[in-house]
Amino acid sequence: MSDIFYMTKEGLEKLQEDLKYLKQVKRKEIAKAIAEAREKGDLSENAEYHAAKEEQGHLEARISNMETQMVNARQIDESKLDISKAMILSKVEVLNTKMNKKMTFTLVSEAEANMKENKLSVTSPIGKALLGNKVGAKVNAHTPGGEIEFQILNISL
Repeated sequence: MSDIFYMTKEGLEKLQEDLKYLKQVKRKEIAKAIAEAREKGDLSENAEYHAAKEEQGHLEARISNMETQMVNARQIDESKLDISKAMILSKVEVLNTKMNKKMTFTLVSEAEANMKENKLSVTSPIGKALLGNKVGAKVNAHTPGGEIEFQILNISL
């Protein structure tokens, strides 16, 4: 059984747009590159042909993965979220107790994670540590760089 992906409306729309682009634009570009490479003769020694076929394989694998995500995606109803504890879609302000530095993360699905936008996956070490805890709680995140202690300062949507 596949994993369920909980996503925001925006995240689901972006996934749909990306999938549509890959199917309608990138597939055609790669098919054209394969056709052009085929016209150059002997395929056994045609590096352009082999590169285009490899790119096609990667594209089809990516499309398949995204289609699986779409099938298993569930849109989250933000109006029914409880902000008494850190949950998916919560905006969590934390204090890194060792560095005495405040940070704010939005907890999202793995598919929507983006550190540039401070969107943290609920399956990441820090996301897992924050999930289900309330304001004032101190949590330890077991990261590849070692253990980090955070104190939850605020939770909002």
